[in-house]
Amino acid sequence: MWKFTKEKTIKNKFKYIQELPSKSKESEEMSKNLKKRGFKFVEPTSCYAFMQATGMVNDHLTSCFKYNKV
Repeated sequence: MWKFTKEKTIKNKFKYIQELPSKSKESEEMSKNLKKRGFKFVEPTSCYAFMQATGMVNDHLTSCFKYNKV
C-alpha cells in the first residue's frame, strides 16, 4: 500500500480545516488498483480515510501540536 506514497508519509501543510481534501491523486490511484484486483466499495474517499488512519498522509493542521509528531 505504501507504494502509492513512494514509501513515505505525505505531510500536507494545511492551515485551515476548510483546506482538507476528501481524496487525493494517490487515493484515486489506490482505488483503481484495488478495483482491478477485485475489491469493491473502495472509492477514493475511503482510500484517503485509510491513508489518514494509517499515517500514510499527515493532515494535521500546521497549528496542531501533533503536526510535527506524525
